Amino acid sequence: MTSPFLSAASAPGGGCPAHRATTPVPLSGPDFHTDPQALYRTMRNSYGPVVPVELPGGFPAWLVVGYRELHQVTSDGELFPRDVGLWNQWEHIPEDWPLLPMVGRPMPSIYFTAGAEHRRHSELVVPALEAADPFEIREHCEQLADRLVDGICARGTADLVADFAEPLPVLVLARLVGFPDAEGTDIARVLKDLADGGPGAQEAYGRFGEHMQRLVAAKRANPGDDITSRMLADPQPFTDEEYALDLMAITAAGHLTTADWISNSLRLMLTEDQFADSLAGGHRSVGDAMNEVLWEESPTQILAGRWAVRDTQLGGRTVRAGDMLLLGLGAANTDPLIRQGAVSGGAGHRAVNGAHLAFSHGEYRCPFPAQEIAETIARTAIEVILDRLPDLALAVPARDLVRRPSAFLRGMNALPVRFAPVQTTGDLL
Repeated sequence: MTSPFLSAASAPGGGCPAHRATTPVPLSGPDFHTDPQALYRTMRNSYGPVVPVELPGGFPAWLVVGYRELHQVTSDGELFPRDVGLWNQWEHIPEDWPLLPMVGRPMPSIYFTAGAEHRRHSELVVPALEAADPFEIREHCEQLADRLVDGICARGTADLVADFAEPLPVLVLARLVGFPDAEGTDIARVLKDLADGGPGAQEAYGRFGEHMQRLVAAKRANPGDDITSRMLADPQPFTDEEYALDLMAITAAGHLTTADWISNSLRLMLTEDQFADSLAGGHRSVGDAMNEVLWEESPTQILAGRWAVRDTQLGGRTVRAGDMLLLGLGAANTDPLIRQGAVSGGAGHRAVNGAHLAFSHGEYRCPFPAQEIAETIARTAIEVILDRLPDLALAVPARDLVRRPSAFLRGMNALPVRFAPVQTTGDLL
């Protein structure tokens, strides 16, 4: 299918403000799923660093694809807060809009509050995450990863997305927040429906909330050594709704993005020669592959969002009060302005003129303890599966791999592999 703005890309002037295209880009379509980086280059050449886009349903927004401009937006929480209540489109948004769970509504959550209220929630959530024992997190990861590999290792074939990468993060996170293992599988299904933004997103959001409300009630009655219990023990007053919403934010933000980090890293290691050594007995390339993914295939490609407090200028565009700004994290990471001298292959990224934005930036970035938990889960997952199944190979040509149908998230629909059948860990004991 032809890109909706390929003709604009060839127009004279490209990114020059006097010649920038103005027709909004539909924020959907196969180009986002197949080769988003080519799409971002076309956007940048045609529209400059701030692109007028159209969300499903015809709602306008700005997609920030320039690294410098995105850094500016995320650094200025007063001018561009994450305050969804400022959105100037609310009167037009239907109750069943599929992207509503992702964009959010004004609600008392760490993810959907701004300023002092956001800091109040951060002071509840961040210490609860920091108190999680990193050795215990890795132990959970190893145990649960081994359990998942036990379920596939005798078969000789598997889908590493459905059988491994997707269930593992939510099973680990479920333990960390205090869920019994049995609830992790349903939460994983709920979060996948929610992230895909399809017709079932609203119903999935409701089920997700019910899980968290039950958890808060259970931990209030019987606290333990978990994130939920530590939040409930905080001396500051919070409502049960606030606890549940913050737990939803922790779990949702940490699950599918970490799953995509795992599967995207494994795909890279299975398809790129430079990472073949890690599949031949050593693990020297695991960190390189994970870092490469954060630069080139960031699990969160587009993040909603920020909202302008007043009329302002950004990247040569006039942004009106209440306009939504979508953070093009995947596009900004490949902005040629900061990629001078960078080369593919992990270590080369140390030559770039800035840090990657895979976890966003500024006051509303992913909290550092959450980043560390995600990295522990992803790294441990990859190390366990390479150790248990060292002869992994793709079961289909790389060109046949299909991405998730989302402009916002960059992940695999499936990652079919083959390997020599082996015994389970239970058989070896």
